[in-house]
Amino acid sequence: MVVSVDPPQSVEWQGKKVPVWPVQTIDYGRLLSQDPAEVDKVLKACLEEGYFNLDLQGIDGRRMLSDQQETLKLMRRFFDYPIEAKNEFGLISSHLGYEPVGSRTGVGAGTKDGYEMLKVSRDEIQRASPKIPAAIKNSGDLQVLENAIGSCNTITKVILSALSTGMHLSGAARFENSHRNDRPSTTTLSMMHYLPSALAGDGRIGHQKHTDISSLTLLFSEQWGLQIRPPGICGAREMGFVAPRPGCAFVHIGDSLRFASGMKMQSCIHRVVPFDPAEHRYSIAYFLRAEDDTMFVDSEGRYVTAGQWHDEKFKAFTDPELWQAMAPKSMILGGMKEDGEDDLIVVKHVSAAGMPSPVVAMGEIKETAVQA
Repeated sequence: MVVSVDPPQSVEWQGKKVPVWPVQTIDYGRLLSQDPAEVDKVLKACLEEGYFNLDLQGIDGRRMLSDQQETLKLMRRFFDYPIEAKNEFGLISSHLGYEPVGSRTGVGAGTKDGYEMLKVSRDEIQRASPKIPAAIKNSGDLQVLENAIGSCNTITKVILSALSTGMHLSGAARFENSHRNDRPSTTTLSMMHYLPSALAGDGRIGHQKHTDISSLTLLFSEQWGLQIRPPGICGAREMGFVAPRPGCAFVHIGDSLRFASGMKMQSCIHRVVPFDPAEHRYSIAYFLRAEDDTMFVDSEGRYVTAGQWHDEKFKAFTDPELWQAMAPKSMILGGMKEDGEDDLIVVKHVSAAGMPSPVVAMGEIKETAVQA
């Protein structure tokens, strides 16, 4: 049995103390059973903060953890191959293929990212002959990828269902009904390898501050490096670390679910920085995204489809830094506020037990300078 240890409240990073923000823990087994108290707990976390840890150590989640470990073995082996083998197909589409180091903006001004990434779309893996580099296109590796995507899809659908129940949605209005398995979407399993600074090259550092395109992001990483800016009642004024927790996945809300909830849920502002510049860092992210033709109102007040939002934001991620600075905040930060004092908004939350309670949701403070 994994014994969890409370993370420190701050850590030393780049010669200063940086906060380690507390994260709520949700029990997957209880959520699977639609336990009313756990449903209320996960909804409250999404309304107030936009993220939580999901404990998968019970009997219902342990297989998912095993799938994650097998995926980790596969990706370590894959990223050790020569660039020619990894880049056999290149980036086939925005949610399928290989991205080499330096394809996007990095964590600091004037930098590029410090990671390489392999993306496998859920739609593609179901094809008879999916477009996957030959180095891992064998029955064993394909089974690992299928298992991982299947596990992650199950977990995220359970969370969506719980959030629908918590918000008393029914019929077509339930979130899971815009995330059907048989409809085209850009849902993707992304495997990321952050290189040691000496190998990444000059000016290639981490991953820029952003919110995700997705409805839900299910993230597995055993290493430090993820930073978030909490929007909740703590009134956070700086980015702080998320402590990796054994036996848990880190889950956070993306733009699409925030839009679908009428802006009630918080989209998580986050970035990745080199915590230990000498280490190889690996992370696995499952981006559950709405069906391509799902309509919602974005933070600019536009009616857009999930597919359109995905394409526009992906382009923004790869745009030059100057263009990003001129773009609406709805692109990189999903419309999450960073200017001035936090805006206090009272959202009426009716619990799964039917009891109304006020939930406080807050905006953000602007980061005037990004520290690498």
